[in-house]
Amino acid sequence: MEKIERMAKRLKLPFIRTHHEELLEVSKAKGWTYKEFLETLLESEVKQRDQNGIKLKKQFAKLPYSRTFDELSLSSYKPQAAIQIRELSDMSFLDKGKNVILIGNPGVGKTHLAIGLGLKACEMNKTVLYVTIPYLITELKENMSKNRLTTFRKQLMSYDLIIADELGYCSFDKEGSELLFNFFSMRNEFKSTIITTNLTFSDWPSVFGDTTLSAALIDRLTHRAIIINMSGESHRQKEALENMRVAQN
Repeated sequence: MEKIERMAKRLKLPFIRTHHEELLEVSKAKGWTYKEFLETLLESEVKQRDQNGIKLKKQFAKLPYSRTFDELSLSSYKPQAAIQIRELSDMSFLDKGKNVILIGNPGVGKTHLAIGLGLKACEMNKTVLYVTIPYLITELKENMSKNRLTTFRKQLMSYDLIIADELGYCSFDKEGSELLFNFFSMRNEFKSTIITTNLTFSDWPSVFGDTTLSAALIDRLTHRAIIINMSGESHRQKEALENMRVAQN
């Protein structure tokens, strides 16, 4: 058995190294053939490796918190929005390289939904990155100033899914607007991007500061995109009021 452990360590097979004796006892008890034992041993190694890979992908995604898709209450949305949200759960938009644009006032669950979809993508062994729009612009500017913009863009293109959160919470200067435009254009129709915003499309020029640029960006992003209006009662305010009511009673 020590020889198996040494070889498994050399071949970087941690499950086999740790659990081969345990699985051997199970195989004896169940009367497995050598083929069945070997298949189960290798399948278990692959399964653990996949689980470890998914765990790492969730860490590298930099999600601000963990909220699953199933935790989202669809009954709180208008029927059309609820249908669209439910349809997102099959993740087919990801394979088709479609963008998802979530529009709504603060507190309605846009970020929750985006994170839930991000977690689903990680579990499909896809690479995901969460970033707020203001932080993304800062990163783009810094990399441009250090002559690393091309490398940074290649890195951004490598992600299967990018969650670009909080479009509309602050305006940009001309340089920031152009960098963001180029980022969205670069990924458009090749890789999926989820964008959350509290602004309707007619209000986008107020943050980009350029009507022509905004119109061009909206035209590109909305082509083949899934657009969901999630506007409604703030879930956070509703929860706060409910907590106050319970406390008073």
